[in-house]
Amino acid sequence: MRPGSWLSSFCSGHSAPPGSLRRRRRKMGSLICACLLQLQLLLLLLLSGSSRVSAQPLPPLPSSSSSSSSPARVLDAMLQDYAYRAFVRPRTGVVYNGTAPGDLAGAVAFSALRLRSGSLRRKGFSEYFEFAVPPGVIVQPYVERVVLVYHSLGEELSERYYPLPGYTYLSPVLGLLVYDAANLSAVGLPELSIVASGSPILVSFRNVRALPPGGPAPRCVWFDLDGVAKFQDLQASNVCATYRRGHFSIVVNSSEVGPAPAPSVAPPAPSEGGGDRAKGGTKGWKVAVSVVGAAIALGLLASLLLCFVRYKREKKMEVMERNAEAGETLRMAQVGRTQAPVAFGTRTKPVIESEYVA
Repeated sequence: MRPGSWLSSFCSGHSAPPGSLRRRRRKMGSLICACLLQLQLLLLLLLSGSSRVSAQPLPPLPSSSSSSSSPARVLDAMLQDYAYRAFVRPRTGVVYNGTAPGDLAGAVAFSALRLRSGSLRRKGFSEYFEFAVPPGVIVQPYVERVVLVYHSLGEELSERYYPLPGYTYLSPVLGLLVYDAANLSAVGLPELSIVASGSPILVSFRNVRALPPGGPAPRCVWFDLDGVAKFQDLQASNVCATYRRGHFSIVVNSSEVGPAPAPSVAPPAPSEGGGDRAKGGTKGWKVAVSVVGAAIALGLLASLLLCFVRYKREKKMEVMERNAEAGETLRMAQVGRTQAPVAFGTRTKPVIESEYVA
């Protein structure tokens, strides 16, 4: 018998060679079956472990106790990470809405837009939510592609991350930051600098609280990456202008302004539904993991059932072999040049033919 033929005989259900060799090979086949089951179980555990890692709780909301950097910088880094995750089949010039982490859900909205640096300088981008980026914007240092990360904070987060004693926010803090698009899986990227060499970047605020007549005049506020606030006058009604990236809002120098209604922080849907693609991609990934897990579980159950049936059959064959080996031993005789088992000689008792007649 050629090597390995006993394994194919075992898997196909054919009978193996008789005797102790058969039992040894059956034990080896059972061992292989057990190893296959353990391998399938290991794959199932690894799959479930990877799904648990991907579904682990989202990082907590940064607090003011951060020692390495300010809370606002930690928040920017977190939003950059989740904004890059929104790129599903990324396309240049398409806005992709991100999914906020659990602690920030409903309190912040953010999106990502990938553009070529040359196209940004020649054409700009006229409608990126509240931001209108004109032509002539220069990226420093130069990279081939950039990602513009937009985010809109609610009233609570605006006051927490960008506190202004003596001022009241009339609109949520809006952010426009620029990152390198060379690696859309990167985290903790440094911000790139942009300079509007011609017309300024206009920020048209939508959710602005109305002031009573005769109240203090509202002003624009711009926060740089170090959190330093700089004030300037409005360009028009609810419109601010800037030549650089950063965080922007409209404030009033008064502590007597009434409480603000909860502003809607969800940005309008982008023109080509990038956020829907991100959600669809996430749901599709979850469905794929469920299908693969179910297939592995079914394969494991089928292997268990098959090994159980084969185990029962092998036990029955072993019992039959033991019973056969415990029976009468045949006498060996020389037949030509070979030894062959022969039965003991018996004499047939003569019977008279008349005894057959009834």
